[in-house]
Amino acid sequence: MKVYLDNSATTAMAAEVIEAMLPYFADEMGNAQSVHSFGQRAKAAVEKARREVAALINAAPAEIVFLSGGTEADNLALRGIAEAHGDFGRHIITTKIEHPAVLATCEALEAAGYRVTYLPVSRNGIVSIDDVRQAISDDTTLISVMLANNETGTIQPIDGIAGVITEARSRGLDHLHFHTDAVQAVGKIPVDVKRLGVDLLSLSGHKFHGPKGIGALYVRKGTRLGKLLYGGHHERDRRAGTENVPGIVGLGRAAELARTHFDERMNRMRELRDHLEREVISRFPGVRVNGDKQERVPNISNMSFEGVDGESLLIALDLKGIAVSTGSACASGSLEPSHVLQALGLTREEVRGSLRFSLGAFNTRDEIDYAVAALVETVARLREMIPTDEPERVEAGSVVES
Repeated sequence: MKVYLDNSATTAMAAEVIEAMLPYFADEMGNAQSVHSFGQRAKAAVEKARREVAALINAAPAEIVFLSGGTEADNLALRGIAEAHGDFGRHIITTKIEHPAVLATCEALEAAGYRVTYLPVSRNGIVSIDDVRQAISDDTTLISVMLANNETGTIQPIDGIAGVITEARSRGLDHLHFHTDAVQAVGKIPVDVKRLGVDLLSLSGHKFHGPKGIGALYVRKGTRLGKLLYGGHHERDRRAGTENVPGIVGLGRAAELARTHFDERMNRMRELRDHLEREVISRFPGVRVNGDKQERVPNISNMSFEGVDGESLLIALDLKGIAVSTGSACASGSLEPSHVLQALGLTREEVRGSLRFSLGAFNTRDEIDYAVAALVETVARLREMIPTDEPERVEAGSVVES
């Protein structure tokens, strides 16, 4: 049996998504900027997809910018605000557990002379609203806090942070903007940009059974944003370059499916995740779930296995046809331990022994039972083979400014 439990890295495209995309690879090949009928049909397909993506997050269609994915969306949000509002200030606030797309962009902005505050999180992986409030200064132009963490699934108090920003704006900080990376949240939990109170929100199609290479950035009406790319006047001058019509159509269809099947998918993923955790914890001593057990998306479970090396466990499970992860696929090229789990204050042993199980809409109870059986055999064998060191705790630390 082949069991794919790495849906936070990417998901299988839904059959309906593939079917919707196929015509735009051949017969409907028009450029959406062309004035002839081929182009106008492509343009109509793009605008239909824009309406579907907007409906999924309760935005206006004109507030949706199509681009290549979550990484580009994060870059455009951070660099765009920094460029457009640098005259008001050069201070950015984020957290230590953000996706590399945000952290690396912040590092690049630091190199360009910006000051970045990296906020800590609690043992459960949640940032303090008071820490956000205290970090704001007169020259702060952007706060970027992810909605759901890609490794633990922990949900951040975005609406509470938005309240702090509203307070700051009432004191005259009108140049303060709020971005959230919602790549791991969209399609998994209700996402409403109006309720969240954000100015910018990133999402990516391949995280909810859409195609790779396509995503969107929500930009609240009236938000001034600099450009990453220069060229034509595509996407209302937000993002130059010929529209990826097949990808956009696929993203739109995936958004429609996520919206119309939302409750069914969310409840099923939560049920399977909870079943996985119950079975694993009941059969093993020395297993802990990392992150907050209540405030999290329904499809992610990050567990530490005492006395086991996570990489060895991942490889052993892969040989049995089970795909899991030791963390973010976008950081897998790094030899460093998970920066997210380090920020939670886990011991080095706990970090090394951690695996992320992430479910999708198409996983089944039989697959979970097969994975649990494989874990029982594999963990027992690895615990006999690998000696353990004395636990050395990685301190969560305090606010870091650069």
